[in-house]
Amino acid sequence: MAIVVGSGAGGGTIAKELAAAGHDVLLIEKGPAIEERHAHRHYANIDAGVKVMRTCCLGGTTLVSAGNGMRCLERELRELGIDLAREFAKAEEELGVRELPDDLLGEGTRRLMSAARQLGHPVRKMPKFIDPDKCVSDGLCAFGCPAAAKWSAVRFVKEAEEHGARVITERAVDAILTRHGEVSGVRCRRWEAADDLVVLAAGALETPRLLGRLGLPTSPLFVDTFATIGGVCPGAGFHRDVPMGAFVSYSGGLVLPHYSRQLVALLQDRGHPVGPADVLGMMVKIRDQDAGEVGETVLKGVTVRDAELLIEGGAIAGAILERAGADPGTFVTAPLRGSHPGGTARIGVSVNTDLETEVSGLYVADASVLPAAPAAPPILTIVALAKYAAGRMGR
Repeated sequence: MAIVVGSGAGGGTIAKELAAAGHDVLLIEKGPAIEERHAHRHYANIDAGVKVMRTCCLGGTTLVSAGNGMRCLERELRELGIDLAREFAKAEEELGVRELPDDLLGEGTRRLMSAARQLGHPVRKMPKFIDPDKCVSDGLCAFGCPAAAKWSAVRFVKEAEEHGARVITERAVDAILTRHGEVSGVRCRRWEAADDLVVLAAGALETPRLLGRLGLPTSPLFVDTFATIGGVCPGAGFHRDVPMGAFVSYSGGLVLPHYSRQLVALLQDRGHPVGPADVLGMMVKIRDQDAGEVGETVLKGVTVRDAELLIEGGAIAGAILERAGADPGTFVTAPLRGSHPGGTARIGVSVNTDLETEVSGLYVADASVLPAAPAAPPILTIVALAKYAAGRMGR
C-alpha cells in the first residue's frame, strides 16, 4: 500500500497514477469532501503579513483556482536534471488545457488586452483547463465552479477510487512514522496507518511542518505575492469574465485581468456609487523573494525587492487600466495576498531529483518542492512533477 497525504494537484495526481499502476493506495485528506460550488466556504487563509491563500477540502486549492494551465519553471527544473516534457504534454492532454475562445474571455478582458497592445505590451491568452462547452462565464472560478467546467484534482481522486484507492477525509496527519531510516507509516492522533511508501502532498505550509518534526531540512517560503489594482468603469460587466483570461509578462512577473470584490468595497468606502459591474481591475503577480518562514506560525513579509517589483508592475497595470477606460482618479489597491505558497521543501534541500527525502520511501509531491517562485500559476507544473515522481516510485 502507498499512503498519500493530501489531495490537491500533487496528491490527487499521485493517488491516480499509483492506483492505476496497481498499487494499493490510501489517500488521507485533512478537509471534507464537498460540492465544488461550495469550495469558497473552505478557504483556510493565513494572515502572515501577506495574506497566504489556501483551501482545505478534498481537491484542495484546485477547486478555487482560475483554471490556469501554464508551464512554469520548466527550464529551472531541467537545469536540475528533471525533464518534464513528456509529463507536461500528458498533463495538458488529461486536464484539457487550451486557450478559451474570445467570446468566453468577456468584454472587460478584451478591452484590457486591446489597451495593453496599444501601449506596446505583448499580450497572450492564458491557457486554461476549462471546458468551453460547459463554461457559463459567471466569474466564479475562485469560489468553486457551479457548472463543473473547470478541472480539479477531485477528478483524479475519483479515478484513483475507480482503481481501488481508499479515501479518508477529515483526518489530519500529525506525524510521519519511521524505523531505522525508512518510512513506516503515518499517525493521525491515536490512529496509525503503516506502509513503506508515503507521499507528502499536504501543501507548502503543512508539508514542511511534518518534515521538520522528523528533523529533516526545509527551506524558506515564497507565495507569488500579488496586488489587485482597479478603478471605476461604469457598466464594464467585468465581474462575470473568466478571471485571468490573458496576461502580460514583465521583468518581475505577470500582469493579468483580475476582478476582486475587495475593489468594489474599497471604492464604495471612498464614496464611489459602484456595483460589481462598474469596476475594471488587474493583478500584479511578482516573483517574490523566498523570505517567508513556516514553523508553528507562518510569516511572510515584503522585501525591498518585492516592493520594487510591485511598483513596476503597478505602473504597467495602471496605464493599461486607464487606456481601457477606468478612471485613474479612482484607482485603489487591495491588500497584498499570495495564492501560490511553495518552496518549503525544495529539490536539492529536502528532496532529491526523484522527490524522495533522505528517509527511504518518504516522498514529497506538492508545491513545496518547487525550486523558485514561478510568478505564474503552478498547478500544471505540480501535476507534471507528481506524474514524474510516481513513475520513479514504481520502479
